Amino acid sequence: MQFPTWAEVDLDRFGRNLAAIRAAIGPDCKILLVVKADAYGHGAVEISREAVDAGVSMLGVATLHEGIELRAAGIGAAIVILSPSLLSEVDEIIEHRLTPCVSSLEFAGALSRRCVAHEVISRVHVEVDTGMGRTGVSDGDAVEFLERLTAMPNLTLEGVFTHFPDADSGNTYFAEGQLRRFHEILDSMARRKIAVSIRHAANSAGILSLPQSRLDMVRPGILAYGHYPSARVPRAIPAEGVMSFKSRVVQLRAVPAGRFISYGRTYQTSRPTRVGVLPVGYGHGLPWLLSNRGEVLIRGRRAPIIGRVTMDLTMVDATEIPDVALGDEAVLFGEQQGSRISVEEVAERAETIPYDILCSMGKRVVRVFLRAGAPVKVLTLVGERHESESAETTGARRARKVHYRSTRIPSTG
Repeated sequence: MQFPTWAEVDLDRFGRNLAAIRAAIGPDCKILLVVKADAYGHGAVEISREAVDAGVSMLGVATLHEGIELRAAGIGAAIVILSPSLLSEVDEIIEHRLTPCVSSLEFAGALSRRCVAHEVISRVHVEVDTGMGRTGVSDGDAVEFLERLTAMPNLTLEGVFTHFPDADSGNTYFAEGQLRRFHEILDSMARRKIAVSIRHAANSAGILSLPQSRLDMVRPGILAYGHYPSARVPRAIPAEGVMSFKSRVVQLRAVPAGRFISYGRTYQTSRPTRVGVLPVGYGHGLPWLLSNRGEVLIRGRRAPIIGRVTMDLTMVDATEIPDVALGDEAVLFGEQQGSRISVEEVAERAETIPYDILCSMGKRVVRVFLRAGAPVKVLTLVGERHESESAETTGARRARKVHYRSTRIPSTG
């Protein structure tokens, strides 16, 4: 089974990452795994199933439809929508048993009224903005807000949380101040008898840099996928990269000195050059900024990207790889024959962050899920891929049949 461009997702490594986080935080602290943006490009449904099987308590998404995707796949665990939702989404949130993060009394009131009408109770979480400056309720207004919210019928305040903007900076002074402010608010809630069962603050950086922020639950994202949020956090928990990004050599060309390569004529060969063409580009998620500065691995050796990365194709200089052949695997990030190109290296060359590289992986990149090094599931743009042998034969060989099962959300109309 070969593909022009694909990503391998190692479920065993993912499981070990979760186990390492669990060992660090202890058995009494819950885990909310962040699976927004298709689980950072790794495949939200497959990753969520693995996580729930491993004992993760909750899953965190950013949008209504990310939550519906998981419910449609049969995932029954608690799903928290971490970003604010629209008033128009209230009925679907209730229908799919999703837990919203409430940041306005207007939204809380609408949710309460619709829960009464549906005769259900909705659990909610409230983010307290102690310094992130993005979403949530201002720390100065939080206690009064929570008092009014908990008086609304058919709503249960399950969680109160805050978020760190720079716990990965190597200096935790600001995050420590946020945590102190958060505890002050929690103490005020207790004095006013505002009950909440789950207090949470620690993202991946908080888990590593501020152990005291782990509270009742942690929210790992990038750490669970095998990467540290920055080079400045303690490596207190071992992490293995879960995803590799790969392509293949689909054409080899002997190009003379003085020939321009790709759009804009930004690269000119200075010698006779063996150019390898890879069927991957920015339309797949390979950053355009790797033009003339990135590298790939072929046969365990580095081959520079030459010319501009295009939407569908990228050229590399394979002159120093004399045995290169059509169909050879090219590793964009990952490992090959003892050599490695990390996501962090790719991000640095592309002047961005690892999160961006992982989340930019396009849908036309085939996802191959591995267990014990062998494929257990293959997802393509047209659905889950299956191979079987046909009863018909061609000569002395049995014919192979490939079919696809749609992974789109079934209609409920």
